[in-house]
Amino acid sequence: MLRRKSWRRIGSQLYCWRGLNEDTWQRLHAWHRRLPDAIFTGLSAAWLHRLDVDPLHPVEVTVPPNSGVRSRPGLIVRRATLDAIAVRGLPATTLWRAFRDLRKRLPHVEVLVLADEAMRRDLGRFDPLAECAESPMETRLRWLLIEGGLPRPQVQADLGVARVDLYYPAANLVIEYDGANHRERLVEDNRRQNALLAAGFTILRYTASDVYQRPGFIVTQVRQALRASRTAPPAAAASG
Repeated sequence: MLRRKSWRRIGSQLYCWRGLNEDTWQRLHAWHRRLPDAIFTGLSAAWLHRLDVDPLHPVEVTVPPNSGVRSRPGLIVRRATLDAIAVRGLPATTLWRAFRDLRKRLPHVEVLVLADEAMRRDLGRFDPLAECAESPMETRLRWLLIEGGLPRPQVQADLGVARVDLYYPAANLVIEYDGANHRERLVEDNRRQNALLAAGFTILRYTASDVYQRPGFIVTQVRQALRASRTAPPAAAASG
């Protein structure tokens, strides 16, 4: 017989062997067996709808108003009368309802991150600003520009010589987000940049530290680049 210290508690009357890696499906199914009348909501529902979120810390459920189930460590319980649908075999709210709930407690930029992912996965449009961005940080960079009063850029624009993260066509201005894999793709990225420069595009590149630590600088620099494009003299015609 295994000693008690070999098991870890994951909820009320729910235990698993400490040597077992945490498995999201096991945890959610365990909670469903423990609380058969509960509906997965919030981030837990969003995960079931295939969005890249943490559905376990905590697990979020809604129970009928007369239920005696209470919140506890690892579980947030809300009370309401909701319609549930089966999502990958578990009861959950619709993704539309999950977004409605998340808007009440997440910053708009984080809701937009999820809405962009939903667009990319063909799950629907859940925010007026949603686009098919390729990464959460690309979304946060775009949000920073919009919140700074700048026009909405095109997202994942195909410019012929390359596809770019953000693009202002009136200024021929390309804005790229360099993620953690930039060093691994340095040769490829340099070739893309050279091709864009040779084609007459202006390029600005930013990283996570820029987005989080120098947001004002980004907005100012992009605004200056947009203004410069309006005041620049037209390019001279090539001689024959």
